[in-house]
Amino acid sequence: MNRKNILITGASRGIGRACAFVFSQAGYHVFLNCKKSLDELETVRQELEAIGSSCTVVPGDVGNPHDVSQIFDKIFKLCPGLDVLINNAGISHIGLLQDMSDTQWEEILHTNLSSVFYCCRAAIPYMIRQKQGKILNISSMWGTSGASCEAAYSATKAGMDGLTKALAKELAPSNIQVNAISCGVIDTHMNAQFSTEERLALKEEIPAGRFGTPEEVASLAFSVCSGHPYLTGQIIGLDGGFL
Repeated sequence: MNRKNILITGASRGIGRACAFVFSQAGYHVFLNCKKSLDELETVRQELEAIGSSCTVVPGDVGNPHDVSQIFDKIFKLCPGLDVLINNAGISHIGLLQDMSDTQWEEILHTNLSSVFYCCRAAIPYMIRQKQGKILNISSMWGTSGASCEAAYSATKAGMDGLTKALAKELAPSNIQVNAISCGVIDTHMNAQFSTEERLALKEEIPAGRFGTPEEVASLAFSVCSGHPYLTGQIIGLDGGFL
């Protein structure tokens, strides 16, 4: 049986890192991507190889079409294409919309949403030829409900959800499933910016009484991507009952 191949964007830490371990342990060759945290990405590679997993580092800015082209050139030199694509790269911005600069808006738009378009566009032709494939987008509950002082982040995640639903319909005849996980508050570096008081207050709003873990997201991601051929176009909530 041929080894399956997966690209995980934003794989240096948090949800992306957790996904890398889950899929590699299931026998996938994992292409690890990130833009800035290259030392952490290299650490992930070393940790995976230490447990006998197969992986390749493909650094670059997935919000930049030129970088995405180079990333996929590297992938295609090692395999014919991807069986699974997980669009996980993302950044947040907390502050009033009126204080946000053009540069900040463009950065969050390209990183969180344009990256999904660019990576899907590059991955889809092989999946269509194979008549199978899985695309999973890591979204947020704020894309559904919106978050005060995170208008730009919420907008990009809402865009991701819309893209997920539309692309699922487009690719369903080719037996390619496209879904998203709508994450609640996950205990990652992105949420480490909150103070102790803010974290406690946020936990009180979550019916489950705690933050989710990257490993819980990765476990659900693997389940969605390892079967369920009739599951597509879904925004799957994982938020401890928040929404």
